Amino acid sequence: MQRAGATLLLVLALVVAGCGDDGGPSSEATTSSEEASASGCENVAAPAPRDDGGATAPSERLDPERTWTLTFDTSCGTFGVTLDLESAPATSASLVSLAKAGFYDDTVFHRIVPGFVIQGGDPTQTGSGGPGYSTVDVPAPDAAYVKGVVAMAKAGAEPAGTSGSQFFVVTGADVGLPPEYAVVGKVTRGLDVVERIGALGDPTTEQPLQPVVVESVTAASTP
Repeated sequence: MQRAGATLLLVLALVVAGCGDDGGPSSEATTSSEEASASGCENVAAPAPRDDGGATAPSERLDPERTWTLTFDTSCGTFGVTLDLESAPATSASLVSLAKAGFYDDTVFHRIVPGFVIQGGDPTQTGSGGPGYSTVDVPAPDAAYVKGVVAMAKAGAEPAGTSGSQFFVVTGADVGLPPEYAVVGKVTRGLDVVERIGALGDPTTEQPLQPVVVESVTAASTP
């Protein structure tokens, strides 16, 4: 997703590395140290990029009677996301499937824009990779991209709500994005970790100031 990825479209005029033409998010080192840097994150090396594609789209939706969560263990700490099956049933099922397959393990936040978003989920680390398939969950006309909201990046030419594997977490109070990006949930635990990651970006280049690694993503459900 880009500030305002596939690409994150931001109607507000900030092009995401891998984000849409309107400036929104787009989908377009050394060994780990046990010492934390001044940022509060571990000093780690970026994992080697992987090829995109190769994943299989899930054939079934998630049980809507259960609450589904994703837990992100990162080099900056752990945060949890509660999925919104009503808003994005197809994309939620895809995220859980990808997490269970280890697709997100040892990936990075390739785009960090302070006060806007953090974006990850691309195994190639370029902003253009994905799982090899897409889902579509058109967001509501009044979808609000406020702090803690988790949504999916897409290329500018793709229809609203198109998703691959790239996701973004909003770190600004209200970043003013148009209702183009599938809203898949919100951060319900560890928002301080998200904010810590969000401070590690160069606002000019939208690149991380140090590698921020997603070590694993775990899916779970409760009644």
